[in-house]
Amino acid sequence: MSEGKVHLSVDDDVATLVFDRPEARNAMTWAMYEQLAAHCRSLSDGGRIRVAVLRSASTEAFVAGTDITQFLDFADGDDGVAYERRIDEGIGLIERLPFPTVARIEGWAVGGGLAIATACDFRVAATNARFGVPIAKTLGNLLSPLNLTRQRAAWGLQPLRRMLLLAEVLDAQTALGCGYLHSVCDATALDAALAALVGRLRALAPITQRSSKEALRRLICHDVESMDDLIRACYGSDDFREGVRAFSEKRPPVWRGE
Repeated sequence: MSEGKVHLSVDDDVATLVFDRPEARNAMTWAMYEQLAAHCRSLSDGGRIRVAVLRSASTEAFVAGTDITQFLDFADGDDGVAYERRIDEGIGLIERLPFPTVARIEGWAVGGGLAIATACDFRVAATNARFGVPIAKTLGNLLSPLNLTRQRAAWGLQPLRRMLLLAEVLDAQTALGCGYLHSVCDATALDAALAALVGRLRALAPITQRSSKEALRRLICHDVESMDDLIRACYGSDDFREGVRAFSEKRPPVWRGE
């Protein structure tokens, strides 16, 4: 499989970031994370950009997490702590963009893809969109405290419990009911719904939008407690190594609680 690409284009005052690795449902490689971070840094001064859209080049998935085969190289729990910090830094670049951001979602937005979507200010989705963090079923790892804090703020605690403890994947109507999505529509109407939302955002006061975004970010992310011990315990476990091997071998994992 290819390492994939994250493309950036600018049309007037709207920037568009496109995830492009359709053969792997846009599962993020290290190279894609680096490209995404570089694009966000290039946009971070704001300039004339009023809105950014994050979307997929295909219809099957927004982003189906991080490419799990990359975890085969992890040696111990410290690698997991370093990985979660790396992801937090990249997600933080999206979150700190000084203008409104909108995720356009079709298909899967899971794992790292859910983190990317959650970092956006708004999300519009097709009826086939699916959301989750099924790590209790797949890898046996743990999200960072910042990721958990952002997800709780966006979803509420009980839907997040369903995704984390039951490994449930939630549908678009459930996400709409939680307030996670701005709107849900048929895929054929998704671009029109996106354009309408972008138009509304472009018409409003940019300094107020920028300041409000940063104020809300500070409220959500203020004084988040370290969970390195919990992350290290998960990523350093035999269960995590089994989850990665099982995924690579396309078989169900056998959990032993060790």
